[in-house]
Amino acid sequence: MYSSTISVYALAAVGPTLLLMWIIYKHDKIEKEPVRLLVRLALLGIPAALISMALEGVGMSAVDRLLPSNSLIYMIVLCFLVIALVEEGSKYLMLRLASWKHPEFNCSFDGIVYSVFVSLGFAAFENIGYLMGYGLSIAPARAVLAVPAHMAFSIFMGLFYGRAKGYYNRGNMIKSKAARIMGIVIAVLFHGFYDTCAMTASTVATILFYVVVIIMDVSMILIVRRESRNDRPL
Repeated sequence: MYSSTISVYALAAVGPTLLLMWIIYKHDKIEKEPVRLLVRLALLGIPAALISMALEGVGMSAVDRLLPSNSLIYMIVLCFLVIALVEEGSKYLMLRLASWKHPEFNCSFDGIVYSVFVSLGFAAFENIGYLMGYGLSIAPARAVLAVPAHMAFSIFMGLFYGRAKGYYNRGNMIKSKAARIMGIVIAVLFHGFYDTCAMTASTVATILFYVVVIIMDVSMILIVRRESRNDRPL
């Protein structure tokens, strides 16, 4: 009975992330990435999540002391500068350490693949914590909203990460650095706006939340299809 319960929780937590990983893997047309590398990237989502938990705790304590918790500015600072910046920064750190100098990083679409695998590893680990804390009742919402959101953030980051590698290989270090920064900034902005709307209890915020979700979901589908179709060696 106990093992069956664990299996159900594990499937509910990890299943959606594995499905999305498989979809991205199938879109990698020119040269499939080594499974060993992809597993490593996904597992690096775990230290990214642990780093985020530690830094977010420090950041939340600081924001609690500096700003009134019932103010909009508190919510914006918390969501953008603490949660979004820390989480996307931690994912990027693991992404950069594991893939930037890897010899398999030789096509533009690889940036998206690598970024997605780190982010979905992060999301899977996060899902396990949420489901263990709040139960299976939140699994559908996490699968439909939170997990695809993490994927969307990573696709925006990975798009520019792949561009940055191309600039780097051609010796343009300024454009390479600018592209990497741009990827992080866009991921943080979408993540911060997503969390701000989700955590603000108002009708306007709820409407904006679903508008943002639709924009992100449509954008990531279009980006993946376009970049997969136009993939090229770096």
